[in-house]
Amino acid sequence: MESIVVEDLHKRFGKNYVLKGINLKVRSGEITAILGPNASGKTTLIKCILGLVIPNRGKITVMGEDARKGVEYRRFIGYMPQIARFPENLTVSELLNLVKDIRSQPADEGRYLDLFGLHKFLNTPLGVLSGGTRQKVNATLAFMFDNSIYILDEPTVGFDPLASTNFKDELLRLKGKGKSIVFTSHIMSEVEELADRVVFLLGGVIHFDGTPSQFKEQTGESTLERAIARLMKEAGVENGV
Repeated sequence: MESIVVEDLHKRFGKNYVLKGINLKVRSGEITAILGPNASGKTTLIKCILGLVIPNRGKITVMGEDARKGVEYRRFIGYMPQIARFPENLTVSELLNLVKDIRSQPADEGRYLDLFGLHKFLNTPLGVLSGGTRQKVNATLAFMFDNSIYILDEPTVGFDPLASTNFKDELLRLKGKGKSIVFTSHIMSEVEELADRVVFLLGGVIHFDGTPSQFKEQTGESTLERAIARLMKEAGVENGV
């Protein structure tokens, strides 16, 4: 089943064309990595799916609902931004309760408080937490509702090895339950470990859509990192991802 369908998506900011006719289908029970160098359009694509950026042209369908017809489709999505900005005076517990009140959906925060060792921080103001602990709170907010789709932007940045391992195991568990997972990452070993499918954006255009193995085979490289580097060089990109 296709959980997200993007058709002929265009977006420009002033004279800067960021997305140039993106067509993409995200399937249930699959982990999709959206990759690309800085300014490739991947963040804009994600924000268009979330309804945070309005495209100039094109259509986005989420779980069969047209995203242009309202915001109700967002109930299907759990979102984890790369940098979560929380009200620093709130405690972790207060933030979780606030989000539960806003979403009005059943939540299982206890599972993730256990998974990320957050129980001891429940009464701690967010403003005094370390970056890694804030990221664990960020992950808990994304996961604690039973969503059909999870969109995760550089999710493991700031995690220690144990938290990273637990996080990746959770993604695989959710995939096994038929959830759609879309994530961005600059850590290619992580992409190779998790992704069933890689979508590579460059200059607002999809240059590759397939499995990591197919990407390596197409470029003749032994690793995904080298495959991406080759494609970028061939496209004339001088700086890194």
